[in-house]
Amino acid sequence: MNEKQPEAEADVEREVRQSRKFTPQEAMARMAGPGAMKGASPVSKQQQAENEIGTWLASNLGDVEGALKTVLTRQLKGSRQLLDNIDRPLAVLADHIRRIANSDELLAEIVREADVEWGRAMDERPYFDKPGVPPNPDDPYSMESVRARLAEALKMLPAS
Repeated sequence: MNEKQPEAEADVEREVRQSRKFTPQEAMARMAGPGAMKGASPVSKQQQAENEIGTWLASNLGDVEGALKTVLTRQLKGSRQLLDNIDRPLAVLADHIRRIANSDELLAEIVREADVEWGRAMDERPYFDKPGVPPNPDDPYSMESVRARLAEALKMLPAS
C-alpha cells in the first residue's frame, strides 16, 4: 500500500464534506465518536414509551376527534407512573385508564379537559356536562361517552 492512498482518501472525504450541508445531528455524531450509537436507539426509552402509548391510543381508542387521546397522552407524558415502568407503557396506560374509570371525579376532570381540547382544536365553544342536565347530543365528550370509550380500551389493553 502506498503513502498517497490515505492522503487521497482524506482529500475525497474533505471534498464530499464541502459539498453538503453540515447538520447539528452530524456535529453530535462527530463529538460522540465512531460507533457511539452502535446498537442503541437515538430515541430515548421515555420517548419510545410515550410513542407506544400515543400509537396505541390512535389505533384503538375510537376517538375520531382526537381530544381524548391527546389528553391521555399528555397526562402520562413524563409522569412518575410511566418513568417507573418505562418498559411496560401499555400496562401503565391500562392502570391510568382503570384509575380514571373508577373515579367519578377523575372522569369528570378528563371529560372537561377533552372538551377544552376539542373546543381549541375545532375553534368552537366546547360543550360541558352540567349536573342534572342530560348531555348535549352534539357533545363528543360526555361522561357516558368517555366512560364507554375507556371501558372498550381497557378490554383491549394487556392486564398489568
